[in-house]
Amino acid sequence: MYQTNYHRASSVDEAVKMISGKSEGKYVSGGMTLIATMKQRLTAPSDLVDVRRVTAMTGIKVDGRKVTIGAATPHADVAASSSLRAVCPAICNLAGMIGDPHVRHMGTIGGSVANNDPAADYPSAMLALNARIITNKREIGAEDFFTGLFETALEEGELITAIGFDAPEKAGYAKFPNPASRYAMTGVFVAKAGSGVRVAVTGAGSNGVFRERGIEAALGGNWAPSAIAAVNVDASGLMSDLHASAEYRANLVKVMAKRAVADAG
Repeated sequence: MYQTNYHRASSVDEAVKMISGKSEGKYVSGGMTLIATMKQRLTAPSDLVDVRRVTAMTGIKVDGRKVTIGAATPHADVAASSSLRAVCPAICNLAGMIGDPHVRHMGTIGGSVANNDPAADYPSAMLALNARIITNKREIGAEDFFTGLFETALEEGELITAIGFDAPEKAGYAKFPNPASRYAMTGVFVAKAGSGVRVAVTGAGSNGVFRERGIEAALGGNWAPSAIAAVNVDASGLMSDLHASAEYRANLVKVMAKRAVADAG
């Protein structure tokens, strides 16, 4: 690993001050992605600002159907939250599918969203739930937040502090995991609310997470797995690699969407 300076922040303001002026500074919480890329010398931050112990960035609050999850909340806490499961079990189930127990106890929701890995689980939930990405500066709608592979609308030094969303009437998530990494080769999150149906796909798009409008339209008319059968998922914008062709992933989108709707009830 390259030489780096480590800083531990105790508040959001302190974290932002610590990274200010550090042109190659990075925030770190669980470090499930960042530390691995540093070991591979794919990134070399001059400074690491650890926000894991910022108490204002941890915990889950459910007020009616309004949900706020602190950015430094581990996946295991999301999976185990009874208050969150009462209003949106799908996101608890999603968190429980991430990696293995070590990853779930170290990795955090904010880190996953900020990294925007094209095969990560949370981005699909954020997009389908029409979530708000809350930072030290502003709130960013999920539609505007994810801008491309590993790219987001975050500005230099901007820190995600929480995730907020209104729990939908129904929601479900299903993924076809890579057997080694457990990242999603294709994952689909479906959500039904008063404003309509939203369906988001991760692990398949060549430009990262995206909404599947054809399936949204089908489920808007008939909320049932059978409604997806007639949908044609375009393979032209999907990834093709050693694990699966674009055409195979197009089929997986439909299969996972059917399972997600069945899971939602």
